[in-house]
Amino acid sequence: MAKRSPMELEVVRSTQITNHMLRITLGGNALTSFPDDQEGAYVKLIFPQRNAPRPLMRTYTIRRQREMEIDLDFALHEPMGPASTWAVNAKPGDRIIVGGPGPKKLINQDADWFLLAGDMAALPAISVNLSKLPEDAIGYAVIEVASQADIQSLDHPAKMELHWEINSTHDPNGDFLVSKVEKLEWLQGQPAVWSACEFNSMRNLRQFFHDQRDIAKTHLYLSSYWKLGQSEDEHKIAKQQDAEQTAANT
Repeated sequence: MAKRSPMELEVVRSTQITNHMLRITLGGNALTSFPDDQEGAYVKLIFPQRNAPRPLMRTYTIRRQREMEIDLDFALHEPMGPASTWAVNAKPGDRIIVGGPGPKKLINQDADWFLLAGDMAALPAISVNLSKLPEDAIGYAVIEVASQADIQSLDHPAKMELHWEINSTHDPNGDFLVSKVEKLEWLQGQPAVWSACEFNSMRNLRQFFHDQRDIAKTHLYLSSYWKLGQSEDEHKIAKQQDAEQTAANT
């Protein structure tokens, strides 16, 4: 598929989903040529920088797609970065440059049961994954949120257990999410695992799945969406270094 040129979209509406989750709906004529079925894919929000050679770009999952509209959900936390600051102040009619869509990274559905795990940054992608699972799917979704008020109503198969785990402070060691996953009853058969979260949390989950669970590489997706105390550009460098080190050790 040929790479698409960035497009200019406009804010249609802003919706507060929960205390720490804000949904921005984007629309515009540029979506006429936007491909269908892109829920779970990602786009890049592009922020031109005065006196800088390159713009800032921030990555967000398409939570929902309708004719001529896409929804992007923003996890709000302090300190706010350029994208969340833009989202909080966005008004209908505001315009923004958007690149993409990039490919969807969905859980492998050829499995006996499913495990999804992540924090609020991954909640839009987890929500899409849950909505696309077969109706008879069994397993767990472990979702780390900042408060009880951040629990959402999600479409999901009846036998997928949703575990909402409250963590009001970011854990620099990344121990919180893995501690909840470790307590789950491991079901029989071939699992498919999908997890996205903070960088250190991802590494702890990776170690757990590698050392204590025998999961086929084809059925394991792990990604860090952000790194505590770092910008997206700094996090990208950390991810690259981590991938190189992991490859060298295998």
